[in-house]
Amino acid sequence: MSTAQAPIASPFGYRSTAADVVAGIDLSGKIALVTGGYSGLGTETVRALAGAGARVIVGARRPDTAAEDLTDVVGRLEILPLDLSDPASIDSFAAAVGTATNRLDIVIDNAAVMANPLTRDARGYESQFATNHLGHFQLVARLWPLLAAAGGARVISVSSIGHRICAPDLDDPNFERRPYDKWQAYGQAKSANALFALHLDTLGEPFGVRAFAVHPGGIATPLQRHLTREEQIAMGWMDAAGNIDSRFKSTREGAATSVWCATSPLLDGMGGVYCEDCDVAAMAGPDTPSFAGVRPHIRDEALAAALWDLSERMTGVAFRP
Repeated sequence: MSTAQAPIASPFGYRSTAADVVAGIDLSGKIALVTGGYSGLGTETVRALAGAGARVIVGARRPDTAAEDLTDVVGRLEILPLDLSDPASIDSFAAAVGTATNRLDIVIDNAAVMANPLTRDARGYESQFATNHLGHFQLVARLWPLLAAAGGARVISVSSIGHRICAPDLDDPNFERRPYDKWQAYGQAKSANALFALHLDTLGEPFGVRAFAVHPGGIATPLQRHLTREEQIAMGWMDAAGNIDSRFKSTREGAATSVWCATSPLLDGMGGVYCEDCDVAAMAGPDTPSFAGVRPHIRDEALAAALWDLSERMTGVAFRP
């Protein structure tokens, strides 16, 4: 059943932390998987899930770095190599996960790149669309039997308010016929993340698999590595002295909505919605700030289905639960 894209009066909000939203929730016996779970929001996401008792599998492009960054996380962790821009790496990772466990209760598609110069993967695909969307599409497809076996799994697709920039260009997702624009590329990739959750939820609900898209908020993390100081000042993310805008969240606050979507009993029986600030987000209106709210194109079920078809063709992976 389709869930309304409207707030549900969550007791948590803008400044809630990942630890806040799992307080009192026992994840003992649950198995979670987090991509990019060793940097920025990923570290705090893993910390919160493991702290609540979950066994957490971390997909990491740099496993040695991940091991160092997660040394202080208390709980059962397993780190496996994963490069979301490499289809062979995705398949190898999924096979390793299938050997390690017979089910997955939570998958959080957290890893991402943002606003980088034009780069293409081995297939010639633009890197932001390939890594942020297609990589996770292929990964969840390969992990599908483990999700279906859980009997109530949740998939969290980390999107962004960057979805407001544009919808995916299904005719030219790889900027082969139009000039490359790093923000258009990011916007379409983040819109694709939200549309993926929308359609996955439709297909997954009969199997007990529900999906949610998440805007974590503005956070200063390594995701901004491709932006100059001058660009961030011009966008109002920091002032001339390098002080971060007060509206930005800490990494603990930024990880909260993903963890809330993955664990909150308030979302039982729901799915397919875009969430922000630890609640289901409202549709954007004329007075909605630019950093909040849902733009209509990520609620377009026909667009979500068309993107799904394109993703199957581009990855060569049939994903029809």
